[in-house]
Amino acid sequence: MTLDWVTISSLATAGGTLVLAVATFSSVRSANRTAAAAERSLLVGLRPVLMTSRRDDPAQKIMYGDEKWVTIPGGAAVGEVDGDVVYLAMSLRNAGNGLGVLHGWHFYPSRQDAMQEHPDIEKFRNQSRDMYVPVGDTGFWQAAFRDKDDPEYGPALEAIGTRQPVAIDLLYGDHEGGQRVITRFTMAPRQDGSWLPSVIRHWNVDRPDPR
Repeated sequence: MTLDWVTISSLATAGGTLVLAVATFSSVRSANRTAAAAERSLLVGLRPVLMTSRRDDPAQKIMYGDEKWVTIPGGAAVGEVDGDVVYLAMSLRNAGNGLGVLHGWHFYPSRQDAMQEHPDIEKFRNQSRDMYVPVGDTGFWQAAFRDKDDPEYGPALEAIGTRQPVAIDLLYGDHEGGQRVITRFTMAPRQDGSWLPSVIRHWNVDRPDPR
C-alpha cells in the first residue's frame, strides 16, 4: 500500500490545530472564570447592606431643611407631625463591606410584608440631600412630607398622626453608583412614644436575587 504523505501531513496538521484549539478554549474559559471570580470579589468589597442600628448604638441628632431638629436613639425611628409637616427618620447601620449611598425612598401608610413587591424604581422619591452610611458604622435616613397637594401627604399625615404601623422602602447602592438594593423597613409605634424599625426584605436591583 502506498502511503499518501500529503493526506497524512494534512491530518496531522488538523489534529494539531484541534488540540491547540481545545487548549486555547480551556485556557480562555479558565481565564474568564478567574476574571469573573475577581470581579465578584471586588463587588462584594464595595457592597453595602443597610439594617436597623442596634439599641446600644449612639443617638444621632439630625436637622431638616427647615431647621427642625430631632434626635434618634440607637435602634429607633422618628415619626412626628409638627404643624403641617410630617417628619420621618431612621437610625441605620451598614452591615456590608462598602459605603452605602442613599438614593431614594417610598412610603407606605400601612404595614407591608415581605411578599408584597417593591414599586418601580421610577416611583421612588429622590433624597433632597446626599446621605451616606459608613461600613460597619451608623448613619441615618430622613425625609418629610410638606406639600399638601402631594397625594401621599394625607395618608402619611393620618398614619403618623394616629401612630399606625407604616413601612418604608429605601433605595441605595455603593459609592460607584452600582449594586443598587431596595430594603424594606417597617416602623411600629411603641408605648413610650418612639418608633421601632425593623428590616423585613432586601431586593437586588442590578443583579439577580439569591432567592
